[in-house]
Amino acid sequence: MKTIGLLGGMSWESTALYYRQINELVKEKLGALHSAKIAMVSVDFQEIEELQHKGQWDATGEILSKAAEQVQAAGANFLLICTNSMHKVAPQIETAIDIPILHIADATANKIKADGIRTIGLLGTRFTMEQDFYAGRLRDTHGLNVLLPLKADRDLVHRVIYEELVLGVVRNESRREYLRIMDSLRAEGAEGVIEGCTEIVMLVQQKDTDIPLYDTTSIHAEAAVEMALSSD
Repeated sequence: MKTIGLLGGMSWESTALYYRQINELVKEKLGALHSAKIAMVSVDFQEIEELQHKGQWDATGEILSKAAEQVQAAGANFLLICTNSMHKVAPQIETAIDIPILHIADATANKIKADGIRTIGLLGTRFTMEQDFYAGRLRDTHGLNVLLPLKADRDLVHRVIYEELVLGVVRNESRREYLRIMDSLRAEGAEGVIEGCTEIVMLVQQKDTDIPLYDTTSIHAEAAVEMALSSD
């Protein structure tokens, strides 16, 4: 079994989901008392959040690159950045380490394509929805047609993530708004919706809607276990 590297803390709420799901999957696949081999470094999200909203992405990349070096030094064979938004600095992190990064957008796109879907809605932070590092990768690398909410709805999605979900706050009124936005994306032609922030699954789950949802936390965790248990 390979050692899975986790770069977490963004937020710790979703990193806890990663840790639990990865271990549950390993136990499910191997049985007995098996659990995952994990090397994890968890950063202080307050630092990251402040730099994000100031647009100081190089500084966030420096922090995460140093943390990734620690994960590699702890024996990880590959790295997961346990957040969608901070894949913006994945190229910067890649230059600091020798182990591969299992990119969350690639894992998600592979799952979507396997389901035969080509037009997908995307919810996430404003950075994930509006900047090209994520939606552009889905389009250019994987050939998906990506639909985004209207600006007012993007603002609402972003606000709920930072003012509620990363604090562990789950409100029914916010769930209703997210479901409304998902319905509007379906009306525009989306065949499914990417929950492109690792905390969104705390708010909206598949039981809440008949629109196919792509929970990036679970997809990323499953891809990590497959990679850890592969023979190559």
